[in-house]
Formats: sequence, structure tokens, C-alpha cells
Amino acid sequence: MRNTLIGGLAAATTAWGTMALAEETVTAVHAFPETLIYTQSFLSFVDKVNAAGEGVVQIEVRGGPEAIGMFQQPDAVRDGIVDMVYTPGSFYGGTVPEKDAMVASNLTAVETRTNGGTALMDEIHQEKMGVKYLGWFDSGVCYNLWTRDAPEFDDAGNLKVDGLKLRGNAVYNAFFSNYLGAQVIDLPTGDVYAALQRGVVDATGWTQIGLIDLKWNEFLNYRIEPCFFSTDLGVIVNLEKWNSLSEEARTILQDVAIQHEQDSVEALKAKKDADFAALDAAGMQVVTLEGEARANYLAAAREKTWERMQGLMADSPQGDGNYDTLISLYYDLDR
Repeated sequence: MRNTLIGGLAAATTAWGTMALAEETVTAVHAFPETLIYTQSFLSFVDKVNAAGEGVVQIEVRGGPEAIGMFQQPDAVRDGIVDMVYTPGSFYGGTVPEKDAMVASNLTAVETRTNGGTALMDEIHQEKMGVKYLGWFDSGVCYNLWTRDAPEFDDAGNLKVDGLKLRGNAVYNAFFSNYLGAQVIDLPTGDVYAALQRGVVDATGWTQIGLIDLKWNEFLNYRIEPCFFSTDLGVIVNLEKWNSLSEEARTILQDVAIQHEQDSVEALKAKKDADFAALDAAGMQVVTLEGEARANYLAAAREKTWERMQGLMADSPQGDGNYDTLISLYYDLDR
């Protein structure tokens, strides 16, 4: 009887342990089509998590904008419809305007992880949106202005935008509208190819990489230097879901995210070099602003974005008390 009782207790304990250690699943979507380099980076992160988390935690990718509209995805994560999304912070900038610190940044995620910037960004996301800011992926890539026709300049060397049909979006409209004085046409990424094809737009801002993946180089012939801004792509997780995960699962997700922040900086630098070489070989022309015009262009991109951030922060219940700290953590004025 005693041996039977012990055996039964052992079996029950084993069964309970198996239940307690059941593999957890995190559902995810991504903002851009699967073919885009940035989505491929996120899917690489997913593969790393699923390898490291076998038996503990797995990410189940439900798709991209075809599953949930790209601009609806952040709210879907906040509301628990899906657990995780890889998306630009600018897609939820009305809720977390502090993301503009990343947009105007000249640092990488590796640096802001070290100096405390990412930890502060996580605190802000949790407080304002009810999501965990897991990581800033694919940083260190900046934006250029790309045009169909040769750009024009005034006598002082400043870019002229009169008559330019410029595609805009939430990332850079403060710069394009408030400094360049452009009348922008807001379009999601997936609509830009057709808009270029039909002549609805003839210029756009876009990152240093991905133009070839999107096939926009079929219509765009000029790249304007210098580049400006930084990508603000990151992963957010529903906070209730995050807190419900086992400590081991959370550790795996966070550790892999931190490693991917570093891996993606290195991988996308190589991708940028390859893309630029391919575009140059295909005849892409590079036009560069010089002197004071160049300095004013870069300063405006940064300062107009900071102005937008501070204004939106001041209007929020939490106020703009973190403004100076965010600037100090995300921008090195000596660079």
C-alpha cells in the first residue's frame, strides 16, 4: 500500500510538472509584407526565439498587413487580439509620441540599450499603452529622399520642393511639411509602387535599404544626400500576456531580442552597402546638399521632429517631463 501510494504521488507530481512546464505560445503579426528586408529581419528573430525556446516558448506568426491592417496592429496588441507586433513606433505615435526620440536618433539600439534609453522607452510604453517594449530592431539605418526627376535647388543650395508630388507618412511629415514646406500625399507602403507607376507621386522618403525589394527603383532615379532620421522599428508585446509568461519564457524572449538588436545592426549595414552598390550599377544618381544648406537640412529634420514630440508629450496627462532625458539618451550632439 505504501509503495502504491508513493508511486501514485510520484506520477501525480510528474504530471503536474509537465503541465506547469507546458510550452507557451506568443502570437505575432508584422507591419510589412513578408518579402521586405525588415520583415525578414523580424522573422529571423522569430526563428532564434523558437530555437532557443523549444519546449518553453514559441512565437506563432499569424501574418502581416493582410492579417491585420498595419495601422491597426498596435491597437490589436494593446487590446490582446494578438500578443506581439513588429512595427514602426510612428504607427502608434499618437499614443506614445516619445517614439520620436528614436526617429531623430543618431545612435543604435545597442547604445541606447546600454545607456538606459531602451529601459525608459519600455517604462513609457507600459504606462501609456499597456505594452512591453521588447526591443528596437534594425536600428542604425537612416532615410534618404528619393526622386524620379533631378532635384532642383535655390541660389543658396537649398532643396526646392515646389511642384514635387511627395509621398509622406507619419515618420517624416513634420520635416517635409514644416521645414521643406512640401504638400505631402500620405500613402501606406503597400500603395507606393502603384502611385509611382501612375504618377500620383514622384518622390518619397525611404530608408537606405529596401528600395529594390519594393521595386520602387523602377521609377526613382535620384538619391538626395545626406540621409536623415533613423528607423524606429520595434517589437511590442501585450503587457498582460507578457506578465502571464513564465520567468524562463520572458528571459528567453528578452535575451534573444537584445542579441537581435546587435545582429540586425550588423546585418543591415551589410545590406545597405549591397543595395547602394546595386543601385549605383543600375544608374541611380546621387545628389548631395553642401555647406549651410546641408547643415540646415539635417538640423531641421532633427529639431522639427523633436518639436512634434515635445508638443504631443505636453498635451498628454503625463506631460513632457521626460523630454530632455530622452534627447540625451537617444542623440549624441557631438557626432
